[in-house]
Amino acid sequence: MLERIHLSIVQQVEKQGSMTAAADMLHVTQSALSHSMKKLEQQLGTDIWRREGRSLQLTQAGQYLLAVANRVLPQLDLAEERLRQFAQGECGSLRIGMECHPCYQWLLKIVSPYLNAWPDVDVDVKQKFQFGGLGALLGYEIDLLVTPDPLYKPGLKFEPVFDYEQVLVVAKNHALANAAYAKPSHIAKEVLISYPVDVERLDIYNQFLLPAGIAPKRHKTIETTDIMLQMVASGRGVAALPRWLVEEYADKLPITPVRLGPDGIAKQIFLGLRETDTAIDYIQAFLTLARGPFIKSQASYVAPI
Repeated sequence: MLERIHLSIVQQVEKQGSMTAAADMLHVTQSALSHSMKKLEQQLGTDIWRREGRSLQLTQAGQYLLAVANRVLPQLDLAEERLRQFAQGECGSLRIGMECHPCYQWLLKIVSPYLNAWPDVDVDVKQKFQFGGLGALLGYEIDLLVTPDPLYKPGLKFEPVFDYEQVLVVAKNHALANAAYAKPSHIAKEVLISYPVDVERLDIYNQFLLPAGIAPKRHKTIETTDIMLQMVASGRGVAALPRWLVEEYADKLPITPVRLGPDGIAKQIFLGLRETDTAIDYIQAFLTLARGPFIKSQASYVAPI
């Protein structure tokens, strides 16, 4: 009946767009692939695809099978990888997903001592996911998700690992450089530089600008922190980043942090994981390091009295 190869075929035909390309990816002949699926259709009594012109379209049964394949195959791959590691005397692998662009600097400080403490654990970091960070965690593509915006779902757990303050970053010669805090109206005159993420996920928009009905003069996106802060230092715009990160860069660039509003914007970074993985020793060790004193002095935020 239904076997792993059937799930792989359905997934690859959908990805590659044809039986021929899927057969090449799976290293089988097209005739063997077609025969395998035809036999399955006969056993199930339903079609997986219907032909529309020269293309194949999934039927309702096929769409269901594809959803199963996308959910189950990553789990099987992970199980095989873990068993292979056990057989070779390795401890395991830790796949970390990032939904927080500026957190790479934080992650570097955690990963270095972690690799020394756990030399048999393979660590991989991913930023791009087919179904988003949450989908990657639920789909066993990653083991930990670094995010400032946890979405609580059954089977998942989110652990807060540190607090920080989101601040406005301006050049040292900017008019706001010595201000006690920035007002939303100040940003109306500025080019706002951010990472390329959805606007509704940017704190400076949803917690600062939008409640005041204010928009920046222009919004520009940049992939890397280094280039973003070079632009700010050159007076090409302003940005919103964690205070601890700005203070690190302020040692080498003429930039300064300014509080967003009189009370500031307090944030937390969370590590998301599957509840079934909470007892795995090398995952717990990473959580312990992440909660450690790395940036307690730099990242912690105390609201003004």
